[in-house]
Amino acid sequence: MSAPHLDVRYVADLVRLRLSDEEIAELQPQLDHVLSYIEQLNEVNVEGIEPTAHASAVFNVFRPDVPRDFFTQEQATANAPHSGSGLFLVPKVVDNG
Repeated sequence: MSAPHLDVRYVADLVRLRLSDEEIAELQPQLDHVLSYIEQLNEVNVEGIEPTAHASAVFNVFRPDVPRDFFTQEQATANAPHSGSGLFLVPKVVDNG
């Protein structure tokens, strides 16, 4: 099975990068090489191996939940550029693109 082809222009557009024609010409063979290397993983026998999120066992380590004194709302919002009613006010961000 041949490695999948992924166009550098397409990937650059997804991440909003502007690449010159020279950069694309340089990066396309590199991306193709990476994809062909990753394609080799399809050849690995994984029969009987349980899926895991990590290569080794990982456990959460929690500290004791002890109440402590923290900032008041007024202290926390004192240096905020904009605040009101004890809250941080931030500008609305909407991307319709």
